[in-house]
Amino acid sequence: MKDVITIGDAMITFNPSSTGPMRFVQSFERKVGGAELNFAIGCSRLGLQTGWISRLGNDEFGRHIFNSVRGEGIDMSEVEFVDGYPTSLNFKEIMEGGDGSTSYYRSNSPTLTLSADSIKSTYFESAKLLHITGVFPAIDEKNIEIIHTAISEAKKQNMLISFDPNIRLKLWTKERAKEVLLQFLPHVDILLTGLEEAELLLGTNHPKEIISECQKLGISYTAIKLGDKGAIGYHDGEYVEAAPVVPKKVVDTVGAGDGFDAGFVYGVLQNWPLERTLKFANTIGSIVVSIKGDNEGLPYLEDVLVKLGEKEFIER
Repeated sequence: MKDVITIGDAMITFNPSSTGPMRFVQSFERKVGGAELNFAIGCSRLGLQTGWISRLGNDEFGRHIFNSVRGEGIDMSEVEFVDGYPTSLNFKEIMEGGDGSTSYYRSNSPTLTLSADSIKSTYFESAKLLHITGVFPAIDEKNIEIIHTAISEAKKQNMLISFDPNIRLKLWTKERAKEVLLQFLPHVDILLTGLEEAELLLGTNHPKEIISECQKLGISYTAIKLGDKGAIGYHDGEYVEAAPVVPKKVVDTVGAGDGFDAGFVYGVLQNWPLERTLKFANTIGSIVVSIKGDNEGLPYLEDVLVKLGEKEFIER
């Protein structure tokens, strides 16, 4: 029985060997990335039974991703290799403070071979939660129908739907992103968003107004990610402002939001109080930014509990 299912493209991520503008970087280190994949890895490391629906290029990069993700304990039965579609790539630019930008090479993504018929109802049986993001529908128009089909199958199984807008304006326009992503919101149980994304979709960046709009849509949990300022959450009449968990040093901010998402979903599935769930998710985000890479910093459950002071760490 799976706890969590997600669907999306994976990429080989090339991390720069030095900080600063990409045009001055002489070498890169190969990593694995992708918003939905990072989320899946984060959930699996926390102990959730996780399934991933995707397609990979039938090439060395695709095999590397497949083997890496399988090694994380993620169910790969709905991941296939396809010919004629190279595995997606991205190159990262990281500045001294840890902030950065990404250049995508995914216009001929292997996930273009996915269709609504690829979503098998049997795969959703007894699962608890479907996680979707705004990245996958931005890659290709037909992915919108795929997401709607996945939502439909999840609802038949009474699964929760978590959604991170994760808006990538290098992949589509603000107008198209809003038009498409607003279609998903009435089906969402858990919204995981930043202020800018919420403003684009809901027309406001004020937390209480965002929550009010979410209530109108029937969204049960709202989590607003504020980066180094912490997070705000709302559920069932409870409003919580959670302080940030400050890392010793910010090295790479990529993947922190995906880690937060995994932590928040974990707390919801454990029926934790909202305050504990937010603190847990913030702690994961703090751990992720202190390690270079999209998902290398995603912690195991034991690591988070140690960071929270709930478990003793024995060094030697």
